[in-house]
Amino acid sequence: MYAIIETGGKQIRVEVGSKIYVEKLEAEVDSTVTFDKVLLVSNKSMKVGTPYVAGATVTAKVEKQGLSKKIRVFKYKAKANYHKTIGHRQPYTCLVIEAINN
Repeated sequence: MYAIIETGGKQIRVEVGSKIYVEKLEAEVDSTVTFDKVLLVSNKSMKVGTPYVAGATVTAKVEKQGLSKKIRVFKYKAKANYHKTIGHRQPYTCLVIEAINN
């Protein structure tokens, strides 16, 4: 059984027991998060929403909050003696899917 949920402007395929990384959510570690924007639920039959499946939810437990690896952004203009380096670390939330309710 799997479902496709929408969070952080992205669509993610989830199954019970799977670990996913999503955009940072305002939730404490070891708390429970419920997603109601379920686009598709598939077990023996497939339910597709228009745009969301009515009454379907996905429950997940927050495992940790963190920052991804640093990416380097380098700006450079030729012949102008201009160069600038900055870094960015995107915050994320790690979730473990507990249940898919339809």
